[in-house]
Amino acid sequence: MNRIPFNTGWMCRPAASEAEEVPVTIPHDAMQWDPKSADSPSGVNSGWYSARDYLYTKHFSSADIRRSSGDLTLLEFEGVYRNARIRLNGRLIASHDYGYSGFYADLSEYIAEGDNVLTVEAHNSDQPNCRWYSGTGIYRPVWLCVMPERHIMPDGVRITTVDYRTRRIAVDVRTSHPGVVYVSVLDVDGRSMAQFKALSDRLDGQGNLMHEECVIPDVRLWNTDEPNLYTCVVRFGDDEQREVFGVRTVECDVRRGFRINGERVILRGCCLHHDNGLLGACAYPAAEERKVALLKGGGYNAIRSAHNPCSKALLDAYDRLGMLMLDEYVDGWYIHKTRYDYGTEVEANYRDDLADLVAKDYNHPSVIMYSIGNEVSETAQPRGIALTDAMTQYLHGLDATRPVTCGVNIFFNFLSSMGLGVYTDEKAMKEIEHSGKKKAVGSEFFNRLAGIMGADFMKFGATLPPCDWKTRGAFAVMDVAGYNYGIRRYRHDLNRYPNRVIVGSENLLLGCGAILGFGAEQSAADR
Repeated sequence: MNRIPFNTGWMCRPAASEAEEVPVTIPHDAMQWDPKSADSPSGVNSGWYSARDYLYTKHFSSADIRRSSGDLTLLEFEGVYRNARIRLNGRLIASHDYGYSGFYADLSEYIAEGDNVLTVEAHNSDQPNCRWYSGTGIYRPVWLCVMPERHIMPDGVRITTVDYRTRRIAVDVRTSHPGVVYVSVLDVDGRSMAQFKALSDRLDGQGNLMHEECVIPDVRLWNTDEPNLYTCVVRFGDDEQREVFGVRTVECDVRRGFRINGERVILRGCCLHHDNGLLGACAYPAAEERKVALLKGGGYNAIRSAHNPCSKALLDAYDRLGMLMLDEYVDGWYIHKTRYDYGTEVEANYRDDLADLVAKDYNHPSVIMYSIGNEVSETAQPRGIALTDAMTQYLHGLDATRPVTCGVNIFFNFLSSMGLGVYTDEKAMKEIEHSGKKKAVGSEFFNRLAGIMGADFMKFGATLPPCDWKTRGAFAVMDVAGYNYGIRRYRHDLNRYPNRVIVGSENLLLGCGAILGFGAEQSAADR
């Protein structure tokens, strides 16, 4: 695959106006152009920006694309916020609703001889649709991908550590046609560590598949202290793909905890949103690496993406610097947290979205776990428990090497079961009505209330017996139970559910010392 940056030569303007187009370079966050207003429907969550729809335009010549007859020509968008519509010469060629995942647009059949006009619509005027600063537009890189007719499928190379002790890895390659695949593993200096060839000829509905295992005796393992990386070079006919990977395994159980390469690791993590402060939502590699380096220097070894899939640049930084990653799919499910959020689409789109997530993450040794949601009080309901199970099992089918969790606010589940849910469709509607009146509803109201009543308010609420009743169904069908603000339940629940693995997916700093042995707090659930 010839993968070429496609980030320059773009023009941008608000879609609803005849304003003059302005030249921009991708990544670009158009929300920073929007006016600020005290009446902004999203209020403080968007930084008081009144978000709009934007139109991006790029002219390119067919002569600038080095391709032959039969070549496959794709555009890879790493992230467009949101409800993206891609047109080439006026024809709709791709649509993508979720603003935090990447996607491909196939140009192959639509490129005209001579000048071509590519347009990207980003629809973000329906507000509020997010509980934090989202940004607007093409805020992550764009790539032009050209590959021959006989090619390796996009995201078609996967490397799996089979046994860290013997340094055995498996390489899976999907190709458009049957044929011989050549594989080389290179170290950081480009020296060959292993090479082999095998036949791609197993049809599985997604192309032809090659699966081969090999032992690389001299390979050095990847971990947080020594993040050793290698490059897998795959050749198929005239096509080539390169994937950076690390040799490591992930395991977790109730007896030995979380382990990398058999060694127990205590996760010292934080929840990290995707924006870069004054740079907005743009995913600049240097800015992403700076965040990781600062956190690593501060003693962190793990990050949870809050509350959406992170950028490829951030994953690359995690791999290089030895940071562990819990990549999260989405903030909410079918109960709206804001009026125009992704809740309407989740049940219809989650399979495609999770496949996109795994395709992005699979070869990154830093990614240790998937999270399917954040504070989704749907997990207190039979419908939500069934969705938890469906997402978990679907992820297992896509990637059997990583456990699945979900960040469940234990207290919120109890409140939801009492008809007092922090998130409801009705409250999402009221958020719009109150936006200009400076009244808080939903999570903003609850956050203010918790701030007034203190940290113990959330922690004590989670110890109430009904919190157990309204979470155990969902926790039983995920690999790792994600506890949001449930720190006082750990000892009690580990006794009651001896086979439950728990991760503190979100916590207040106050009280964490008790779990780490720096103090003693007794849970109401223990008394």
